[in-house]
Amino acid sequence: MRLTTLCYIEKDDAYLMLHRIKKKDDLSKDMWIGVGGHFEEGESPDECLVREVKEETGLTLTSYRIRGIVTFLSDEAEGEYMFLYTADGFEGELADCDEGELCFVKKSDLSKLYFWTGDEIFLKLIRENHPVFDLKLEYSGKTLRRAVLDGKELELFDVLSDDFKETGIVRERSIVHEVGSWHKTSHVWIVRKTESGFDVLLQKRSSNKDSFPGCYDISSAGHIHAGDDFAESAVRELKEELGIEIECQELVQIGVHKGKTDTTFYGKPFLNHEYSNVYIYDGGNVHIKSLNLQIDEVESVMWLNYEEGTQKLFDGTIDNCVFRDEWDMIGEYLKCGYHKKTGRA
Repeated sequence: MRLTTLCYIEKDDAYLMLHRIKKKDDLSKDMWIGVGGHFEEGESPDECLVREVKEETGLTLTSYRIRGIVTFLSDEAEGEYMFLYTADGFEGELADCDEGELCFVKKSDLSKLYFWTGDEIFLKLIRENHPVFDLKLEYSGKTLRRAVLDGKELELFDVLSDDFKETGIVRERSIVHEVGSWHKTSHVWIVRKTESGFDVLLQKRSSNKDSFPGCYDISSAGHIHAGDDFAESAVRELKEELGIEIECQELVQIGVHKGKTDTTFYGKPFLNHEYSNVYIYDGGNVHIKSLNLQIDEVESVMWLNYEEGTQKLFDGTIDNCVFRDEWDMIGEYLKCGYHKKTGRA
């Protein structure tokens, strides 16, 4: 494992970025990154930082601080322990760099650049003034496969194009919702036949959730982790959220939903653009008292008559985050397909 430094120099709400277009056989070819480089024998991280910045940019740092340590692992190169800095003071004039082109880029424009998707994670941590952090990033080629922040595994999602095709880009969950990337989710609606029609099981989201806290929602739903399958993820979420263990073949897919909600939670933008496989699960044997709720995700559950729900969910009586067109999709299925698919009388 090599020891390196990486620094983002700030001026006028912009970072000094290096567009790596000059070196041959460069793992970061054509990407935009900060400035820095490898330790020399006997150097401390600060000494390496100051020397590398001077060599690459011609600038002498006068004010800087360490923000975190990034463990960078790749199947195409030797790993690195990277000491990550920001700097807000410097002297001198910007010089030419033999590794690429240097320019200051507005922080608001960084998302338009081509760089390692893991960099999005630590740039967000820096922006939010996170305490000094330990971030581990594992790549297969240029694709991020794993990210661990301060010992905690982060969720990674496959990013979809505007026509819902996989792009090959993998992003961390909070970044997906910050920039509004289309991503995959699974939705499972648990229904049961009653004498008065059909009941639908709704879960009440925990009041600690990062989105729609305390709202009634789909019976069970979840994001699709990068590389995972819709049905397998649906089965996993059912077990984790409600303690219901089933096989994939017990789910009936009734359609696909494309949901888009742009709002704000806790003062931060929340752009939720999800492409969802919608499933029905026959809940004739599901009893609320026997469910094992995932407390940090689900506060409670309730059965709601479908026709009653059509009114109360959408007239403001019940605080919820259910899409009306998806609720209508359930109604069409209950009216036309439930008996045929489940075999129930």
